[in-house]
Amino acid sequence: MKRLRWQILVVTLTLVVVAVLLFSQQPVLSPTSSQPTSGGIYSEALIGSLGRLNPLLDWNNPPDRDVDRLVFSGLIKFDARGLPQPDLAESWGATPDGTVYNFTIRSSAVWQDGTPVTSDDVIFTIGLIKSGSFFPQDIKDLWNQITVTRLDDENLKFTLPEPFAPFLDYLTFGVLPKHLLASTPANLLASAPFNIKPVGSGPYKFDHFVVENGHVAGLVLTLSGNYYGQMPYIQQVVFRYYPDSKSAYDAFKQGDVLGVSQLTSDILPQALNDPNLLVYSSSLPQMSIVMLNLNNNQVAFLQNANVRRALMLGLNRDYMISSLLKGEGIVADSPILPGSWAHYDGIEHIGYDPDAAVALLKQEGYVIPSTGGTVRSKASQSLSLTLVYPQDALHAQIAKVIQQDWAQIGVQANIQGMPYDQLISNALASRTYQAALVDLNLARTPDPDPYPFWHQAEATGGQNYSQWNNQAASEYLEQARTETDFTVRARLYRNFQVVFAKDLPSLPLYYPVYNYGVSAQVHGVQLALPMYDTSDRLAFMANWYLVTRRTIEQTPLPATP
Repeated sequence: MKRLRWQILVVTLTLVVVAVLLFSQQPVLSPTSSQPTSGGIYSEALIGSLGRLNPLLDWNNPPDRDVDRLVFSGLIKFDARGLPQPDLAESWGATPDGTVYNFTIRSSAVWQDGTPVTSDDVIFTIGLIKSGSFFPQDIKDLWNQITVTRLDDENLKFTLPEPFAPFLDYLTFGVLPKHLLASTPANLLASAPFNIKPVGSGPYKFDHFVVENGHVAGLVLTLSGNYYGQMPYIQQVVFRYYPDSKSAYDAFKQGDVLGVSQLTSDILPQALNDPNLLVYSSSLPQMSIVMLNLNNNQVAFLQNANVRRALMLGLNRDYMISSLLKGEGIVADSPILPGSWAHYDGIEHIGYDPDAAVALLKQEGYVIPSTGGTVRSKASQSLSLTLVYPQDALHAQIAKVIQQDWAQIGVQANIQGMPYDQLISNALASRTYQAALVDLNLARTPDPDPYPFWHQAEATGGQNYSQWNNQAASEYLEQARTETDFTVRARLYRNFQVVFAKDLPSLPLYYPVYNYGVSAQVHGVQLALPMYDTSDRLAFMANWYLVTRRTIEQTPLPATP
C-alpha cells in the first residue's frame, strides 16, 4: 500500500507539472479599454425656436442651422483648421489660372428617400440662391457672375470670371432635392411643406416634432441608413427649444437634456462647477477692433506708425477680457483667426506697457505742455480724438476702459455712443470718423480673405475703413486671393500679418469666446478652433458616443523552455 501511495503521488505531481506547463502556453485573456459602439439618444437644448428646416432659409436663425447641419450636406465641408474637405463631392480640381473648377459627386450619395443626388440638384439649389431673397446680396451677386455647367449626372463645372481662391467657401450651402422642390417657385419656398418635413443627404434624417401644449417644443432626428459618409455612433438626436441659456441649463439639471447649445456669461460660473457637465470653448468668428482713420487730417497723428504702436501699448486688453468679458475672450494680434490654416503663430504680440508707450510718444516729440494739462501735444497738435462705439452696455464699458488707458499715456479720447447701423453708415462708410470701436464679423468664412478690410483698392467705397494704403500688404492679399495652392497662400498671409503687426493700421482687441455644455456621459466631443458658425460645434458629431463595449484580446506569452 505504501508503494502504491508513492506511485500515485508521483503520478499526481507529474500531472500538476504538465498542467502548469500547458496552462503557461495558453494566451492570457485581458480586457481592453472601452470601445465606442452604436446606440443611444443624445438630447440638446437649443436657444431659440423653430423657423424653417431648410438650409437656404436658416441664415438668421441659429437653431435651424443646428438642425440643418445634421440633415443636409454641401458639396464640400471644412476641417478644424478651415481647410476644404470632400462632402457630397468626392473630388474636385481647378485649372492653373484658377477660373474653372470641376467637381465630381459621390456615386454613393443619395437623398434620404433613396433618390440619387446628382449635379442637377446642385444646379437647382444655386438657381434658388440666385433668384431668392433669403441670401445676402453679395452672395447672390457672386453666383450671378459664375457659370455652372452640367457635364453629366455626377460631374459639373464652375467657370469664374476671374481667379478667386475663396470661392470654395461658397460651396458649403446645403444642397436641396430638385425632385421634391422643382415645382416650388423661389418666392414660395418659405411656405413650402418641405420646410417642416425636410429630406436631406446628411447623416441624420427628420423623424418627427415634439409637440407639447399645442406648440413645437422640439424635434427628433434618427440615423440615416443610406448616408455616404462616416456613420455616427449615436442613433437618435433630440433637439428641444428654450428661450434662454438659463432655462436650457435648468433643463439639463433636471435631466431633460444632455447638452446646452450655449452657456452665456450669466450661467457659466455655475456650469463650470457642475461635475456632470463638461464645458467646451472655442473662439467665435468675430474680432473686436479699434478702427483708426488714417486719412482724416483732423487726427493726422494717426498716420504715424509709432503713435499707433503707442496707442496699442497703452491698451490693457487683458483687463478688458478678465473684467468686462469675465475671461470669455482671447487677445487678438492678427486680423486672421487663431487656429486657421492661414494664421501665423509667430506674429508679434504687443502687451500692455504704458511706460513704453510714453517713451514712443516722447520719441516722436509729443510731450505734456509746460503750461499745464495732461494731454500730450507737438507743434500745437494735441493727441486728442473722438472714439465712437456701438450704443450697448458692453461696448460702452470697453470704450470707457480705452479712454482711461489712453489718458494714462497722455492721449485724450472723447467717447461717443451711437446705434450700430448709424455707426456704420454715418461714421465708417462716410470716412468721417476718427476712431471707432467695432466688431468685424468673420462668420462662415473659413477662407480668411482679409482683402475687403485691408486692401488699398477697398479704401474708397469698400470696407477698408481705415483707408490703409500699404502696397506690400495689398500685393500679398491680392496674390493670396488668386493663388489656389494653400501652401503658397499660407506663406502670403503670413507675410501680410507680419506687415500688419508692424504697421498697425488699426488696433485688434480680442476674439470673443463661445461656450458649449455637454454631459459627462457623452464621449468623443471636440470643438474646432476657431468656429465659423455656432453650428460648427456639431461638425464632428460622428465621433461622439454614449454606448461602449468591452473587447477581450488574447495576449500569448512566450514559450517556456
